[in-house]
Amino acid sequence: MPMISSLSSRERRRSRIFLLAAAMAAMPVLGGAHADDAVRQVLPGGQPTVAPQQLTREKAPDQSEIERFCSNIADAARDRRYALQAEELKQLQAGIDERMKALDAKKAEYETWLKRREVFLARAEDGVVKIYAGMKPDAAAERLAIVNAELAAAILMKLDSRKAGVILNEMDQKAAATLTGIMASAARRVDPS
Repeated sequence: MPMISSLSSRERRRSRIFLLAAAMAAMPVLGGAHADDAVRQVLPGGQPTVAPQQLTREKAPDQSEIERFCSNIADAARDRRYALQAEELKQLQAGIDERMKALDAKKAEYETWLKRREVFLARAEDGVVKIYAGMKPDAAAERLAIVNAELAAAILMKLDSRKAGVILNEMDQKAAATLTGIMASAARRVDPS
């Protein structure tokens, strides 16, 4: 307040009155006034404001109203949830059915391929057995010693027992023992493993 101290006493009194009057005028605006005392301005062409007495507040719903509303829509919500789940299950079932059809088609394809293979192997095996049956025993023994042991055993099992015995007689002892072991295990009725 250094500025006020430089003023004369008369000027100080005027400034105090002015400040007091300004404070009194500002009191209703700063919070001392009620809503009724506030000045409202209406723009040209605008709707007039509604008086505060005409405004009514809606009563907040109490807990019982909320519970009634929830209980009223519970069945509808449950039905909708079940309908959505049923629709999702139908879509999943359609996907599974589609995959099953694809698997069935692949299975049929593999079965036909397997049948063709078995027929081919049976023909080839019969032809190979006839070839070894027509060979001299020492030449057949030499060839069968080189071939896969399981294949050689299968060929010897299909040959006439006399012819197979002569071929085994012409073979090396270790090879003949291996083939005899395989043929004996194949002839068992119970799986050795």
